[in-house]
Amino acid sequence: MGDLLLVRHGETEWSVSGQHTSWTDLPLTQHGEEQAKSLAPLLSGRAFSLALTSPLGRAIRTAELAGIPGASTDPDLHEWDYGAYEGVTTVEIHRTRPDWYLWTDGVPPGPEGHQGESPEEVGRRADLVLARVDAALPDGDVVLVAHAHFLRVLTARRLGLAPAEGRLFQLATGTVSRLSTEHDRPVLAEWNTRA
Repeated sequence: MGDLLLVRHGETEWSVSGQHTSWTDLPLTQHGEEQAKSLAPLLSGRAFSLALTSPLGRAIRTAELAGIPGASTDPDLHEWDYGAYEGVTTVEIHRTRPDWYLWTDGVPPGPEGHQGESPEEVGRRADLVLARVDAALPDGDVVLVAHAHFLRVLTARRLGLAPAEGRLFQLATGTVSRLSTEHDRPVLAEWNTRA
């Protein structure tokens, strides 16, 4: 049985500023590209039975620079849809909603096609990805290249927790994390690893 490797894409302008970024397809910053390249040694030498990336450019570019061969895009790896909070920071949101917390409150609807998602809705997408992961793990390691909040929800679901428990797993840009097994049960083996 292989391990599940989670790669958060490299830095973007909005990850630096703290703006919520789901469908806005920002490129990596120069530092973000360097972060992605630095992941290659952490991933080399592994035989991936499945390599998937979010369809957004920042994740695809991270996979390329990290040297992940043959990664396919999967729309279910898209970041949490932040609805009306796309491009808005938590500090700005707290000016009108001081007690707002993404993990319990979700987001209000945004423009057409971006109605926002609740933790449970993101969890359902994560469960779909995990079904594909489970089918591939007997043949080797699996790598997913995606976004912070989505990967945090996916981690919670892999460990048997509710989607909102992804709040417990802070995830930095340009890092690799590893979910493995112990006594045939999912465990967190490494988190936020950098080269």
